[in-house]
Amino acid sequence: MADVALQFAVEILVPIIKETWKLIDSGKEDSANELLGELNRLKAFLQDAAKHRQSNSEQWKNFVKEVQVMVYEAEGLIDKLMVEMKLHQKKNKFEQIVDIKYHKTLKDLVEDINAILGKVKKIREENLQAFQAKPILDYQPEIVAPGTQDTLLEENKVVGFDEEAKAVIKRLVKGTKDLDVIPVVGLPGLGKTTLAIKISKDPQVSYDFFLTIWVNVGPQSKLKGVFLSILKAFKKQTTEYQDLDVKELPKIICEFIEKGGKCLIVLDDVWTTDVVDAVMNVFPEKSKGHRIMITTRDGRIGRYANANPHMLKFLKMEESFQLLVNRVFGSNIRRCPEDLIEHGESIAKQCFGVPLAVVVIAGALRGRTSKSDWKMVEDNVKHLINKDDDPKSCLKFVEMSYVYLPEEMKACFLYCGAFPQGFEIPAWKLIRLWISEGLINSNLTGSPEDIAEYYLNDLINRNLVIVVQKRANGQVKTCRIHDMLHQFCKIEANNEGLFHEVCEKTDQAGLSIPDLDSSRRMCIPLSLLKAFISTEPSAEHVRSFLCFSTKQKESEKLSNIQQLHKAFPLVRVLDVESLEFSFSKYFRELYHLRYISISVESSVLPMFFGKFWNLQTLIIYTKASTIEIKAEIWNMLRLRHVHTNVPAKLPSSTTHTVDESSRLQTLSKVAPESCREDVLARACNLRKLTIQGKMVDFLEINMGGFNNFQKLKCLEQLKLLNDNVDRSMSRVLHLPPAFPKFLCKLKKLTLSNTRFAWSEASRLGQLECLEVLKLKENAFSGTTWDSEIGGFNQLKVLWIERADLKTWKVANLQFQRLQCLVVKSCDELEAVPIELADVRTLQEMTLEHTKKAIKSANAIKCRKQEMHREHMQKAAESKSGTEIEGKKKVSEDMESFKFELTIFPPETADCNPKH
Repeated sequence: MADVALQFAVEILVPIIKETWKLIDSGKEDSANELLGELNRLKAFLQDAAKHRQSNSEQWKNFVKEVQVMVYEAEGLIDKLMVEMKLHQKKNKFEQIVDIKYHKTLKDLVEDINAILGKVKKIREENLQAFQAKPILDYQPEIVAPGTQDTLLEENKVVGFDEEAKAVIKRLVKGTKDLDVIPVVGLPGLGKTTLAIKISKDPQVSYDFFLTIWVNVGPQSKLKGVFLSILKAFKKQTTEYQDLDVKELPKIICEFIEKGGKCLIVLDDVWTTDVVDAVMNVFPEKSKGHRIMITTRDGRIGRYANANPHMLKFLKMEESFQLLVNRVFGSNIRRCPEDLIEHGESIAKQCFGVPLAVVVIAGALRGRTSKSDWKMVEDNVKHLINKDDDPKSCLKFVEMSYVYLPEEMKACFLYCGAFPQGFEIPAWKLIRLWISEGLINSNLTGSPEDIAEYYLNDLINRNLVIVVQKRANGQVKTCRIHDMLHQFCKIEANNEGLFHEVCEKTDQAGLSIPDLDSSRRMCIPLSLLKAFISTEPSAEHVRSFLCFSTKQKESEKLSNIQQLHKAFPLVRVLDVESLEFSFSKYFRELYHLRYISISVESSVLPMFFGKFWNLQTLIIYTKASTIEIKAEIWNMLRLRHVHTNVPAKLPSSTTHTVDESSRLQTLSKVAPESCREDVLARACNLRKLTIQGKMVDFLEINMGGFNNFQKLKCLEQLKLLNDNVDRSMSRVLHLPPAFPKFLCKLKKLTLSNTRFAWSEASRLGQLECLEVLKLKENAFSGTTWDSEIGGFNQLKVLWIERADLKTWKVANLQFQRLQCLVVKSCDELEAVPIELADVRTLQEMTLEHTKKAIKSANAIKCRKQEMHREHMQKAAESKSGTEIEGKKKVSEDMESFKFELTIFPPETADCNPKH
């Protein structure tokens, strides 16, 4: 397997050398250009190797290791050289001339680079065959065959599948008489294939379907092979069809199906949508209620086949324990021996609700009844589940998903393992880290943030990352990876050299510390940080240091924090948010920092932060009420994101650089008084802005800071959080008339405690791109919202919270694209406008502590259900388009009429429409 970490290291190093050598005297350029040429050849070779999968041998791994050492050594030298040059440039001309130390250092570094160049040449000359151009190889990854899992999970012995099977069987035997596709989606090891086998053998399915055809698909399947597998259900010998064109086979299958009764085709382990479309074509147009059931790891394929796929759930702990008992002692024995229950429950818990993991562990326990044996297994569950040399290991099933990931996404997936097990990862933080680590290298068009978000969504669709929380607009807010996948990421990342973990030794007291000379990225639990720092580590080659608390809100204070700064002189990524941070002289010299996430007690961000010229992301948490940024952030031309947990007071833009505007995309949070004209003129590329503080002066119609918003041509997300909540305040806030004009690209708006008059809300309806509107904590004041005709044409999410609203009237042609309505703690609201029932796109409504409006919400639900019935009746009476298009259109229409009403506190909602 090609070395992912090494490939990215070379890609990062090449542009750094180009940039660095511009600052060096021309006499030294030859060495750099020659090294650059060698590294470019190496980069092309690594990309080719990764793409075509040249080898998995030990010889190849040793070769990659040798190249890795050389690349990292070169990178370290270049980083040192950059620091020396930057420090040299700060001196005046006289100091530069007499700076003998600098000139000697420069000479030594150039000599070292020449030595590296010699090593690169030697590696290439000794491996000429490896570096020669090769044709594309049909590499077959060493992974477990898709069918192997079937023998591990027997369909009649898996606990917790009865309800799952009933739900799918109901969809197979009932519903439309047209062709329908039922996808079963879930991550590796959940038992998708096992469930499909159980369903296909169910007596109800056998009775309802004249014929059930099973097809093993897999990631490398060809359509012709799929068609021939289907034909085998009708003809014992298919040799006569082997040479036919693939386009002819669906017609032949269709003729066979027409002669028989109702048919079910099961497509197991589907990896592409082409297979779904192709098999849908084998059915005759006059359907008899034929069905296709597919199993897939990819949620996109499931939703492509049917807007409402069946998502396979994890086993509950009790179900995992019962499955363990059944597999160890036999399903006839109902109970586990009393003295083994405690160990058994602990083992079941560590299987993370994955049936395959339970079965693998059960294999290690079968025939063992002593407490000592069970305790031994209990202490080694993770190792037994993920044994690399066992073909039945869960690792092998996860590996298949990893192997077929696009090369550019593999490191991103493995990087998720750097967070603690079970850690709820903020999506924005993960994306910032990926970018700062240099993992976002793509030919896709778009900003690094947009590409990283695309990667994250792709990993979610492939069931490799789990969504924990979603934002109101459906974007991912927080995510995590399943514990089984977390283990895989840690093992594979360590093998690939992507990151290494400092952990406790399992066999004795003390820390297990990776080789600091070869480690590029290190992660460590907060609980072990003190012990690690006490060893006085010196890790010049470490470029990333991540320290997270498993409790996520826990914090730690180090008495010798300067040792942490001193340990990693060339660090680029430093995330120690859980650590109470302080600054030292060593920290000021970390010039290569691209990403900083720290917690401080100070109310000031010092000037020296402006010297971190490579910084892209700055995250500061403080216990103070505000933080004053004294650093010249406007001259930090690589800085893209600034996050603070309290309002930040920004410096004036007093100096000018070649680029008049900064690259800042995020400022969260900012004090209103900082929204001066000079500041916003430099921050004109902002996409996301949060302003918190007293808004009275800021929103002044003629003189307020909001008038400077005309500079923000790219702003997509805005939060205005007013801190002055005094109801008796003499000056009433008004929504500026220029709001729609200045914010023409705004997609998401959040208002809190602004207390605008409801009569001014129509101005928000003029925001042409607005998709999400959150009106929190008395954003508007008054008892009546009588909205005008039109407006809110693109709005998808409307959130109203803690408003004194009593009457809400909706005019025609408003909220025509609304998908989600949330109303919270609006005690006086008498009704949700019934007109919203006619908004076809509205699929979700939530009422919390809004008791008076419940009756109207139920009326909307009933009206929605009635409209759904009417539409389905019309759809049944008229059909148009091709067979496949027609089935997908019905599925999409059913999805568009889906409506979910959530009421809290819960209240029984009766809906018995008259017919």
